[in-house]
Amino acid sequence: MRLLSNILIAFAMVLATSSCAITRIKDISLVSTGVKYVVPTSSRSMDAMLLLEVDNPSINFNVSDVTGTLRHGDRALAHFVSGQTSIQGKSHQVYELPCTITLADGVSLLDVLIYASRRNMLDGLKMDIDLRAALKNGLSKVLEFHEIDLSQFSR
Repeated sequence: MRLLSNILIAFAMVLATSSCAITRIKDISLVSTGVKYVVPTSSRSMDAMLLLEVDNPSINFNVSDVTGTLRHGDRALAHFVSGQTSIQGKSHQVYELPCTITLADGVSLLDVLIYASRRNMLDGLKMDIDLRAALKNGLSKVLEFHEIDLSQFSR
């Protein structure tokens, strides 16, 4: 009986500890973003290394299957796909995320240069991102973030 009691106490402690970590998931934040490099691979695509500063007071998780679209208004400018990265729990650090960017149909390199030359180039740009977040135990979920206003990162 004492063994069963100890097992139940241990189980309750593990459950309490994991639920504390899980409740902190909503506190994960993307603090800043950046670009380490961009390398053209063709006239319509490029490889890039994105920098993501993440504050994660929660548990370890992996991010994979990242896809997205960069838009100005209703017009798609580019589509991107990315590799995988592991986000460390209880940390605040910068992660590198490799990605491939392809210009949308009807968008030229000249269009991109016009946007990039504007004083407030992020104004009016929005992004939609879908990704898979997975815990080490195999549980995963597809997360969708739509209408992300990129001007919020131009501080």
